[in-house]
Amino acid sequence: MRYAIISPAKRQRPLLGLALSLLLALLSLGDLRAAEPLRIGMGIDVTGGSAATGKQLLLAFQIWRDDLNAKGGLLGRPVELVYYDDQSSAANSPGIYTKLADLDKVDLIIGPYGTNIISAAMPAIMQRNLMTIGVMGLGVNSQFRYPRYFSILPLGSDAKTVFSQGFFELAKAQKPQPKTAAIVTVDAEYGRTVLEGARANAKAAGFEIVYDRSYPPNTVDFSSIIRAVQASNADVVFVGSYPPDTVGIVRAANEISFTPKFFGGAMIGLTATVFKTQLGPLANGIVINEVFAPSPKLNFPGLESLMKRYQAIAPGEHVDPLGYGFVPFGYAAGQVLAQSVEGTKSLDAGVLANYAHSHTFNTVVGDIAFGEDGEWRTPRLLLTQFQHVKANDVDQFRGTAAEVIVWPPEFKTGNVLYPYTEARR
Repeated sequence: MRYAIISPAKRQRPLLGLALSLLLALLSLGDLRAAEPLRIGMGIDVTGGSAATGKQLLLAFQIWRDDLNAKGGLLGRPVELVYYDDQSSAANSPGIYTKLADLDKVDLIIGPYGTNIISAAMPAIMQRNLMTIGVMGLGVNSQFRYPRYFSILPLGSDAKTVFSQGFFELAKAQKPQPKTAAIVTVDAEYGRTVLEGARANAKAAGFEIVYDRSYPPNTVDFSSIIRAVQASNADVVFVGSYPPDTVGIVRAANEISFTPKFFGGAMIGLTATVFKTQLGPLANGIVINEVFAPSPKLNFPGLESLMKRYQAIAPGEHVDPLGYGFVPFGYAAGQVLAQSVEGTKSLDAGVLANYAHSHTFNTVVGDIAFGEDGEWRTPRLLLTQFQHVKANDVDQFRGTAAEVIVWPPEFKTGNVLYPYTEARR
């Protein structure tokens, strides 16, 4: 008969193994908790009048999220986007940001996009002491003066003035010099802000304003408006419009053979490829604001890689195939937020805002430093003119041959064709 002698130490091994397993399980649970997603909330225009832009921005944010997660996320946590479609309506924005903060309890917020919608969301954001980075908001913080708001739009502190100053300066420089001006804007927060700056700049440049009107946001037929502007015989016509309006205005101008000497302005729709190709030669001669153009003079680190990846994905997502006007700025907004979190190792809105006010951010649209009002310290607005545009050709807009940078001098890629009646041919 054989006997097995079990020592006290051997008897304890199963218990030690169980204890070790429990310890490892607890440690694993701790790791899982540490790796819970860091949730970033936003409202974005997936449908409605600004959907062509909103879809570009959403894809830009998704690429940014994926890039962050490929590097380990933020604070060791994977980044997750929580977003709702605001349907391009300012009325939906306050509820979305209230839900993100109070019900979804996201860790951070970003956006929204566009002057009207950002302005509508601001009270809800301010009541909760959140930090946000608005995308393409025109002078939003001039009315709120909220220290935790930051703008991704290269206009500087005097945004109202900057948004139209170059247009009237460039018009004044043409020969023979134009003398009179007409101003037409949408009667909404964006349009009213644009109108205020345009009036001041037109007068400062010495123009006599012979037409100054706003149109209702629900306008669909612009023929009577353009005929009224034509009747004023203005040399220079400045327009502040949102995408659907822009298309209607351009079509109406061509239908009546519009004859000002200088025509364009803050016509947001013409910054999207879908409208550029849709209008084609009808856009020839129009001078518009742009915040970005595919010029070697604006090729900042990381930009080329971003645009290649976006343009590879865009066709399958049925979004703007080029994305130049908005994708870099959506991605840059994410970079500012991520660099603030990484620099402070914090999610506290006050800590993040203080950091953003005191640091320069390296982004795909260049270095960004913010002033006290959350606007860029150094403005960088471009004016472009459509020249020799062909019908429905996307590739012509991959460079600046069909949309020439005509102002400011340091970024010029060509000269203005003047007057408009000649340039449109």
